[in-house]
Amino acid sequence: MPAYRLAIFDLDGTLVDSFPWFLQVVNDVAREFGFRTVAPDDVAGLRRAGAREILKHLGVPLWKVPHIATRMRAMKREHLRDIPLFPGVPEMLRALRDGGIEIALVSSDSEANARAQLGDSTGCFSDFACGASLFGKAAKFKRTVRRAGIRTSDVIAIGDEMRDFDAAAAARLAFGGVAWGYADPDTLRARHPQAWFESVADIPRMLTAGETMLRR
Repeated sequence: MPAYRLAIFDLDGTLVDSFPWFLQVVNDVAREFGFRTVAPDDVAGLRRAGAREILKHLGVPLWKVPHIATRMRAMKREHLRDIPLFPGVPEMLRALRDGGIEIALVSSDSEANARAQLGDSTGCFSDFACGASLFGKAAKFKRTVRRAGIRTSDVIAIGDEMRDFDAAAAARLAFGGVAWGYADPDTLRARHPQAWFESVADIPRMLTAGETMLRR
């Protein structure tokens, strides 16, 4: 029996390998919007930080965040061909769907970008809730769960950042952390998520089999 009836995925850093692209463009955006550039030596520390700590370090006021996000989405749209899915993602999504688990996406990116990157895998998703603000994922989670008509105890959110963990907690959802995204994996795992995935293949294996290492 599946461990959960609904899995809500993040996009960037979870399904899509966008971190290398992000590092290539972030300093161009920094110069455009007047915040601190990211030096190579900064990257490890920023991966261990939460969203508010990152904004403070870079000197980004909250009022600029929506404008920066809009710019990043537009830049990403121009480079979608250079930003692949992580290996094994299409197979993983099909395995979840075939195993009886409903799949949704909650992302800060636009739905158009998400659908373009997912390609044929778009058909595995029953719901898209995109354009989430930096701290707006909890509300998107709650609306997605209501639309699905599934109890929160039967839902898991899967992501790669501390803010994904925090949003899941605020929405009273279980959280599954991944070891391959934007956040430092040791720092994210130290938050004690209900599930931890070392590889993409772990996700269907653990969720469809209801493995006991999932803490509910």
